[in-house]
Amino acid sequence: MVQPKKYAVIGTGAIGGYYGAKLARAGFDVSFLFHRDYEFVREHGLQVDSVAGSFLLRPVRAFASTADIGPCDVVLVALKTVNNHLLKTLLPPLLKEDTLVVLIQNGIGVEEDVQRDFPDVALAAGLAFICCAKTEPGRVDHQCYGSINIGNYSCRDEGRIASLVADLRTAGIEAHEVEYREARWKKAVWNMPFNGMTVLLSAQTDSLLRQPDTRRLIYEQMLEIARTADRLGVRHVDAHFADRMIETTLEMTPYSPSMKLDFEFGRPMEIYYLYTRPLEIARQAGTPMPKLEMLEAGLKFLSQRRGEGRNAE
Repeated sequence: MVQPKKYAVIGTGAIGGYYGAKLARAGFDVSFLFHRDYEFVREHGLQVDSVAGSFLLRPVRAFASTADIGPCDVVLVALKTVNNHLLKTLLPPLLKEDTLVVLIQNGIGVEEDVQRDFPDVALAAGLAFICCAKTEPGRVDHQCYGSINIGNYSCRDEGRIASLVADLRTAGIEAHEVEYREARWKKAVWNMPFNGMTVLLSAQTDSLLRQPDTRRLIYEQMLEIARTADRLGVRHVDAHFADRMIETTLEMTPYSPSMKLDFEFGRPMEIYYLYTRPLEIARQAGTPMPKLEMLEAGLKFLSQRRGEGRNAE
């Protein structure tokens, strides 16, 4: 078993910034790849404003190029999936024979496509259950929750997954190893309704659930996903799980999901892996999801009207 020692974070936004900063604060060797706020973080550090306890990480092992980071034991990829084409350039300098790459990203089919480009790399999915945002340089706003599930996609050494989970727990992060397909489809039960609905109706999660009609529509969308998961043989994604997601969201701080923030800040929306890909899978399985297809159509309309084109898909 290889004990992870050196970490890299690709995509130091809200999610990558939070988990990476927690690991670094706990004493792990964590290198962060920055883009727009590289100089700011080098000078001022990375501030985490958190309901679990705020802190300033300073100094930060901040880099503008992965070539300057070098090979790592674990790479946490927290890029938006619209930027996954960059991985062909960003990942190779970080890789060695036993590197574990964890895709903390939204959607269905992400690992399959990355594996096609990197057939020999051990991949895992990181399913984050957290409300956080990064709306200014060098500052992460952690509002509630914070756990992460790790689903093994292609790592042959289970010990490496267990070691990663142990490191996350050492850093004060609630972490669990879960079955990959179940975890991805469970995350879709929340992601697909709430990301798109908050964009199209310009609303946060709480107001959508307070209104009976939108609450019913979101629940019906969740059931569409559950039926597809059942047809695909994925366990424990059912009406009971949808009920739990509704109740969990009601308990959350009013929240704008990542897609809503992307839309409001003029960034491309992650339509392809969050909607187009799972909808294709559903149709192929004989369980089309018409309510979510309408949601996808609305998001594509907004995307194309702003001139985002294919990159937003």
